[in-house]
Amino acid sequence: MACTVAGLLTIVVWVAGCAPDTRISLDEFIELQRQFDQTTPPEEPPPAPPEVIDLAWQPYRVGPGDSLVITNSGLNAAVVPQIEVLVDRNGEIDLPLVGKLKVEGMEVEDIEDAVKAAHVPSKVRDLSVRVAVASYDTTNVTVVGAVAEPGFVPLLRGQRNMLFAILAAGGVAHGASAGLVNLRRLRQPGEEVELNLLDPYELQAALALDPLEDGDIITVEAAPSNMIYVGGLVNGPSPQSYPPGTQVNILQAIAAAGGLRTDITPREGTLIRRMPDGEDVRVKLNLNRLGLCQDENIMLAAGDILWVPHTWETRVQDFINRNFFLRAGVSANVSYNVTGMEYLNRQAQQGSRLSAGGGGVNLQDTFDPFGFLSRNAALQNLPQ
Repeated sequence: MACTVAGLLTIVVWVAGCAPDTRISLDEFIELQRQFDQTTPPEEPPPAPPEVIDLAWQPYRVGPGDSLVITNSGLNAAVVPQIEVLVDRNGEIDLPLVGKLKVEGMEVEDIEDAVKAAHVPSKVRDLSVRVAVASYDTTNVTVVGAVAEPGFVPLLRGQRNMLFAILAAGGVAHGASAGLVNLRRLRQPGEEVELNLLDPYELQAALALDPLEDGDIITVEAAPSNMIYVGGLVNGPSPQSYPPGTQVNILQAIAAAGGLRTDITPREGTLIRRMPDGEDVRVKLNLNRLGLCQDENIMLAAGDILWVPHTWETRVQDFINRNFFLRAGVSANVSYNVTGMEYLNRQAQQGSRLSAGGGGVNLQDTFDPFGFLSRNAALQNLPQ
């Protein structure tokens, strides 16, 4: 059996050491990441004119297709007390006593002043006017993607831009991207606009675009899955999902995976990251140095793979654990070549080497003085 064990251990060591290590060091990776971060950012779009930004936040201005209710009260009964009028394609309303009146682009209070001025004093001595918008002309666009209520949304005049369209669709849903929005024009199918509405300059550019029209399509792109994959010699290997924007470092990811296995001693890890150029980089990690804060505990990125691999040392430890020692807490259903107690108490193999006088001391006395293995064997009804 000794020859067999020696042969197996030789094979394990040989297999563990035959493959070339193509990983880079952590310092090399940090420098590589810094070079990518220093890449020249894309040019920012020119800022929108101030009047364009102000227009998006001004009170509603009446235009063609709107319906107005005008209520009059005054000293002359010739004026109709209340009338509903439609703003025609020329931006005008038709009043019984004064005829056509231009109201396009005016706020409600300005229309009240215009109606009163058209009647006083040429038609009546005095008049009180109240104007309200009965119905609005709307533009219907489609908003899809990571919004709370995707579908057709109506937009009022003055709100026909991507920002108000997303708000009309219930706003950005949980887990959406950091404001990345795509616009496709129905009447200009070959032209697309992609902007980040969380960037002030790009938000200005979005407000400066031509007003949306019926049938335009807005897509709010979903955020990439913030998933980190942790596997290998950890207690709970599995994907780890985090909300967008959450930052997790190497030691936190290992801790979330239940920590490293304690029956063996993993000393190194491998980080696999896809870089902006599409290439995968493999980084060698020294877990002992990370745990002692001697190496930088870098933040992981979405899609990273953190693997704690076997080494020749851990393979030897695992082989011995599975074939020689019955550790406390291991199920008795596992099959072993020889129990830990039997191996420790073999006087013929160990006694003469451990005792200075040639006998009386065995491995059980040396390595299990408190009887943990004895109690474990008794609890599991194992022969000693």
